[in-house]
Amino acid sequence: MFFGLPLDELAWLLLLILAGGMVTGILAGLFGIGGGGIIVPILYEVFGALGVPADVRFQLCVGTSILIMVPTNVRSFLAHRRKGAVMTDVVYLCAIPAVLGVAAGSAVAAFAPGTVLKIAFVVIASTISAKLLSGGDSWRLGSQLPGRIGMMAYGLVVGLASSLMGISGGSISNMFLTLYGTPIHRAVATSAGLGVPITIAGAIGYMLAGLPHQAEMPSLSIGFVSFIGFAVMAPISSFSAPYGARLAHRLPGRSLEIGFGIFLLLVSTRFLASLVT
Repeated sequence: MFFGLPLDELAWLLLLILAGGMVTGILAGLFGIGGGGIIVPILYEVFGALGVPADVRFQLCVGTSILIMVPTNVRSFLAHRRKGAVMTDVVYLCAIPAVLGVAAGSAVAAFAPGTVLKIAFVVIASTISAKLLSGGDSWRLGSQLPGRIGMMAYGLVVGLASSLMGISGGSISNMFLTLYGTPIHRAVATSAGLGVPITIAGAIGYMLAGLPHQAEMPSLSIGFVSFIGFAVMAPISSFSAPYGARLAHRLPGRSLEIGFGIFLLLVSTRFLASLVT
């Protein structure tokens, strides 16, 4: 027995964490996303086995997931920047509004109607997935990105949605950029860059939001963030992120579009399943 668990069950949980961390890192580099759609369900099972109460378990998973994404996003961003693919002007312009959006999302997360958010994500992700998989260039909001005010508003929305949904914003950012004609490689790289301030602010927000529930949290946690979960999964996902970034720049743009479209479709299916179960 270890942490109250049989050794064979603990071994399976550790293997699940290791595999999830590897896949998360590769996805972060490949698509410029944080991998919260993978990390959260894995941590949910782990924290459930460790006896974390159900009423705070999901929040703990989301907060820990966001912190795990921080080094993963940093390494993914640096790998893409070395390739010269990051639109740094977009990252700088949107970073502060995105952080403000994260702060607002952290403040209202406990009161947000989760069903409405899931429905919105399914609709948006499914639509963009259809666009990417069909290869339809007519699916555009414009031929060039909006002006300064429009981009700042975009950063605010990405940050807000990221905080409420427990993601790094890469999926939403990719959707937005490609709808304005940004090549998929540059959209992926720029999304990775914007994910850095979003995840840092999100992790701090969930730490503060969870302080009133500190007594219900497992050992070595601050608010809704478990540093044990971070210590186990973050090094693995961070290590594998540059490999995903290298793969992204070796793949043809169309292959990357199809891959990202399939990923969005899978995530949408997962959220849709959670609405009907």
